[in-house]
Amino acid sequence: MRNLALHWQILIGMFAGCCIGLALNAFGSNHSVKVLTGLPDGVVEAEVTDSTSQTVIRYRDSEQNETTFVVDPASQSGKEIRSFKELAEKSPISYQIYQQHGQSFAKRAGEWCRKIGGLFLRMLQMVSIPLIVTSLLSGILGLSDRNGVGKMFRRTLGYYLTTSLLAIVTGLLFVNLIRPGLQTANTKSAMTSAGKTFDQPALTEVIFAQIEAVIPSNPLAALTQPNFLSIISFTVIFGIFSIRIGGTPAQRIRDLADAAFEVMMAITTAIIRLAPFGVFFLMSAVVATQGSSVFRSLGWYVVTVTAALLVHACITLPLILRYFGKRQPIEYARAMSPALLTAFSSASSNGTLPLTLTSVEQRAGISNKTGSFVLPLGATINMDGTALYEAVAVLFIAQLHLGYNLPLSQQIIVAITALIASVGAAGIPHAGLVMMVIILQAVGLPLEMQGIILAVDRVLDMARTSVNVWSDSCGCAVVEALDLQSDDGLETGLSAG
Repeated sequence: MRNLALHWQILIGMFAGCCIGLALNAFGSNHSVKVLTGLPDGVVEAEVTDSTSQTVIRYRDSEQNETTFVVDPASQSGKEIRSFKELAEKSPISYQIYQQHGQSFAKRAGEWCRKIGGLFLRMLQMVSIPLIVTSLLSGILGLSDRNGVGKMFRRTLGYYLTTSLLAIVTGLLFVNLIRPGLQTANTKSAMTSAGKTFDQPALTEVIFAQIEAVIPSNPLAALTQPNFLSIISFTVIFGIFSIRIGGTPAQRIRDLADAAFEVMMAITTAIIRLAPFGVFFLMSAVVATQGSSVFRSLGWYVVTVTAALLVHACITLPLILRYFGKRQPIEYARAMSPALLTAFSSASSNGTLPLTLTSVEQRAGISNKTGSFVLPLGATINMDGTALYEAVAVLFIAQLHLGYNLPLSQQIIVAITALIASVGAAGIPHAGLVMMVIILQAVGLPLEMQGIILAVDRVLDMARTSVNVWSDSCGCAVVEALDLQSDDGLETGLSAG
């Protein structure tokens, strides 16, 4: 098992988890019991019927009054309760009866699998903040010894933010059109009930709230809360002003950031090696409690992400390359093919960086000045494919978990958070899993639902990493073309003078 590549280990863990989950669901999901003893005070008799699709709890008190609660996650009528959390809020007695006597074997086993798999998610949360800080500082401070960094940095950053935003918009468009998480539900009824759950604030309030989050009132408090948008923005500001100060202080901070980033990369890589076990337990939990129906939505999710990535990589980026980079997209892609194929097979932007630099300079004819500046920065902060993937994944999870599409105000939060979180995503395999925690927290979705995404993460990771590297490569052409135009304009102006 240890000699296998990580993606094969994850696939084996996924397959084993699916098999265990299906077996638990097939043979241990139906449970019916009548309870006369060990009940809460005031309850004389209770009956619980538990299955994958629905749970019914009935109990009778000492005055012979009968109460019934139905928990149905797929219900759209508004009468039934859709989660056990909601049941605990509405009827603590019913929830206590269910927890003590009513759970089927599949759900008990699934709950333990969820708890064990949750340890893997906690480790991802553990490294997310230090990984963001060290990754950003290392990338930004690596530019401190370059001349003319300001103009090229602004152009590079402008290109990266623009393409990442276009990628997110493409992902949101596809996930709203296909709605992969609603393919097994009544979409019309789901959308009708959406307004009953979310009280949508004004769009200006949503945007201003995100602007406030970018300006932390207390950076140290942002680390402990955590407020990821504040952490990322303050880290960028700290790095830029370290460059401006320069000298010994900047060099010491850079050395510390590089050393810390190497350590965090090692820790993150070690945690990622536990992904097969995390996938096994999380998939077992999901399939044991939800049954095989979860795979139908998962297939639509893969189609949605793949289609959105293809549109961004084969339409959006080539158009930008053609009209702003003044390059023929097919010829440029052929020149970059070694780096793109390596990115696909390794799923690591950082691991592909040496080959990307070589391909850009020796095969695509980009100057060393541009390539050595744009590509290392891009490997740190430009993650078009990752940003697109995370936006689609979070909306898919929301559709699957809630039974309806998120309203526009929540989607704006997803878009802004995905854009800024992608800046802090390290260029290593499965780093998007760490960043996805940020977006799930931003819209209040359960982190354990990430286990569904893990099942197909490796395949999609390979695809989105190729898009990341392709975007970085196109950025080199665009920035160099803009620099040449600027130089030509300056020379023309001097000649005319």
